[in-house]
Amino acid sequence: MSSAPSTGSTTDLVYESFEQRREKLSREMLQAADGQNIGLNKSTSNLFRARAESTQRRLDVRAFNHVLNVDADTLLADVEGMTTYEDLVDETLKLGLLPTVVPQLKTITIGGAVSGLGIESSSFRYGLVHETVEELEVLLADGDVIICSPETNSDLFFGFPNSYGTLGYALRLKVKLIPAKKYIRLVHRCYSDIGRLFAELAAICTDSHFDYVDGVVFNRGEAYITTGEFVDSAPYTSDYTYMKVYYRSIPKREIDYLTAKDYIWRWDTDWFWCSKVFHVQNPMVRAIVGRRLLNSRAYQRIMRLSRRLPLKLNTESVIQDVDIPIEQAPEFLDFLLREISIVPIWLCPFRTYDPNVTYPLCPVDPTRLYVNFGFWDMLPSAGVDGFYNRKIERMALHLRGVKGLYSSSYYDEETFWSIYDRESYEALKKRYDPHRRFRDLYEKTVLKM
Repeated sequence: MSSAPSTGSTTDLVYESFEQRREKLSREMLQAADGQNIGLNKSTSNLFRARAESTQRRLDVRAFNHVLNVDADTLLADVEGMTTYEDLVDETLKLGLLPTVVPQLKTITIGGAVSGLGIESSSFRYGLVHETVEELEVLLADGDVIICSPETNSDLFFGFPNSYGTLGYALRLKVKLIPAKKYIRLVHRCYSDIGRLFAELAAICTDSHFDYVDGVVFNRGEAYITTGEFVDSAPYTSDYTYMKVYYRSIPKREIDYLTAKDYIWRWDTDWFWCSKVFHVQNPMVRAIVGRRLLNSRAYQRIMRLSRRLPLKLNTESVIQDVDIPIEQAPEFLDFLLREISIVPIWLCPFRTYDPNVTYPLCPVDPTRLYVNFGFWDMLPSAGVDGFYNRKIERMALHLRGVKGLYSSSYYDEETFWSIYDRESYEALKKRYDPHRRFRDLYEKTVLKM
């Protein structure tokens, strides 16, 4: 049983097949001027690092936003790289299915979640987003399009995650699905002791009974682990898409029920808790703004518009996701609470799905359980560029953790390549981008070129 091709957020006046659009884009890539760096023109981005002005040739990939097929027999979705998870979830739920891992914001694209490192509360069972992909169709810098899988062009298949478009662009992906029930039952467990919090989290992640696990730290003495299970029926369902704020419900309700769709997007309405920056957690403002604008897409547009304004703010943006081995998680949380003082903090446990598989640009130990710490806010400037972000990077390195590259990084080049596998990366560059028409990973993620 399969679903028909579906357009994403845009509607084509005259529908072109994937093959037609792929051929057109391939020609554009081939015809781009020699020696000119290549970038993408796309409709959504969840990168939170400023970029220097660039003379890059930008290729328009916005049309690659279709769900081509959802197959309930093979539990696979055939989807284009610029498709948002919002559109993919809409299609899979029609057949009672969900992507194995769904990153928590509607605007995240499938291709972006693989070329970066996508995560969510099912990652303790299934790993990161790239581990839920069976096949990639990648556009290279010379205009060629190749298939990558564990058997075909396997070096690029395993090297593509966390490459951030510096090796090629995913035009089409085959994504694993799981059966979903209509409702999800949530249980919020409260902890006042940091050591016990992470000991319990480790124990819970060994229990395959649960479908979803994440957590929130509100302060040193109040943290929660939330477990989610699919259920066939619910005595009620809560609605956090308008006047009620999901994260505020966690201390108030030990047990809660959401539809599967509302659970998947529980964080999107308020961009976790970052909607406070726009004052829309105020009930009066919320009512005026309306349900339609309470989502990550609207906040993202406002944020990007604000960057164009000549504002002088004595603040430092601290927008980070840091992955720490669970054995060192208590020390890292203590550091965050003591020296960074951003709360709430999101906790998302994950482990590599197959401990026998490694990804050279994803430098985590495949045999260990990690905790992703997500914390996002503005802090008063200490007068040193990246003062707080640099402290976070140093502590993450000390604890053998790694940080997401979607936001500002301050590593020197030697330190950066001590974390990421430079030898493997350069071998991939030599084979798939020998003329270096794409920026390299350090240039793009740290130098912001």
